[in-house]
Amino acid sequence: MKTVMEPERAIPVVHETDICVVGGSCTGVFAAVRAARMGASVAIVEKQNCFGGVATAGAVHIWHSLNDTREGRPIIGGLTVEMLERLRKRGAVKETGVASYAYFLNTEEMKIELDELVVENRITPFLHTFYAAPLMEDGKLCAVIIENKNGRGAIRARQFIDASGDADLALDLGLPSFRPDTLQPPTTCAKVYGLDLLEGFDWGAAVREHGQEFGLARDWGWGAPIPGLPGIQLRADSHIFGADTSDADQLTRAEIEGRRQVRAIMDVIRKYGPREASPALADLAATVGARETRRIVARYRLTGDDVLYGRCFSDAIANGSYRVDIHHADGPGITFRYLDGTEEVIPERGMALQKGRWRDPLPEDPTFYQIPFRCLLQDRVPNLILAGRMIDADKIAFSALRVMVNMNQTGEAAGVACALAIGKHSSVSDVNPQLLRAKLAEGGSIVL
Repeated sequence: MKTVMEPERAIPVVHETDICVVGGSCTGVFAAVRAARMGASVAIVEKQNCFGGVATAGAVHIWHSLNDTREGRPIIGGLTVEMLERLRKRGAVKETGVASYAYFLNTEEMKIELDELVVENRITPFLHTFYAAPLMEDGKLCAVIIENKNGRGAIRARQFIDASGDADLALDLGLPSFRPDTLQPPTTCAKVYGLDLLEGFDWGAAVREHGQEFGLARDWGWGAPIPGLPGIQLRADSHIFGADTSDADQLTRAEIEGRRQVRAIMDVIRKYGPREASPALADLAATVGARETRRIVARYRLTGDDVLYGRCFSDAIANGSYRVDIHHADGPGITFRYLDGTEEVIPERGMALQKGRWRDPLPEDPTFYQIPFRCLLQDRVPNLILAGRMIDADKIAFSALRVMVNMNQTGEAAGVACALAIGKHSSVSDVNPQLLRAKLAEGGSIVL
């Protein structure tokens, strides 16, 4: 490989703070807010033009149930509940009463609410800003290099949170990582107007029958209405198979292929649908929706059995009830596994749901699962904590954890842990889990 030499240069320190969060998804913003509310100064770095990650730039507008599987006991609180309350004031939430898609959100309104959270809590935002590299001093992370319209700069901090999704900061620090043998494929979401006008026309069947003509593989997808936008649906109807979006070249290919797939579906409808009612593409996600890439080796790897048998942990910092949700990596279909031992498989678009069991019935089924603090902790860099989908979990466990209502809680825990570490002048990995749980509860989280 040919190389060039970059001239040595001094990097200006553009900001100094207690805590720097790399990644501005809801996970990252919630980490920043919880830390700021405990008195820490916080900066947050986000490469997109808005906060919210896959929820906003990726247009994924569903949040799942905040209750246990009996739908009686709330198990998720904190900033997830606060965000829902804020969105309700603007008619930007629709509640369905169905656990697997409990809330439909207007994520354009969410963009503004996340801005408001950042501003209200005096967090220093860096939008349109790329994290570039870490700087170490005396065995600790002392700064991250960023790049934006003002050029290259450094943010110095005492504690750091990697909420980048793909573990960009952790990997640059040489932390051990792993990648499953197969990755759940990403999807490009789109907002489409007029599908409800195709009266008597089964457009899904048309895509299944004629998709190959337009370069579409056999596939499966979903869609849902958007609060406040009558006639417009959020659609996630295809997968980009064989793409690892943590690789730059594959990410570029995935972005282009995902948009091509959306157009191909629209072209099927235009060609084979009724001429008097042709739907229109209203919006495309600003970024492809990644489901799974690499993860960092932490103190504990959560297993599928931990999740599916509802194991409780003394250092639990998050609770969840969303089903195991595995998008098939090698072709169409999706597999769901539930805490009651049942299993459902959707083979491909238009095919009947296949029902079965992944285990025999138990005398009493678990109703929720937990994420322990240890899944966020690594021991090589004392002032770095993980948050979001790079936390340590095996394939089955990850397929339940990865949804936003679960990952939001890991962000809140990371922010509180960093604030506690600063207050006690300690390593974030030395934070007492029981103190952390108590502070999370004080801030509105549900601790079980």
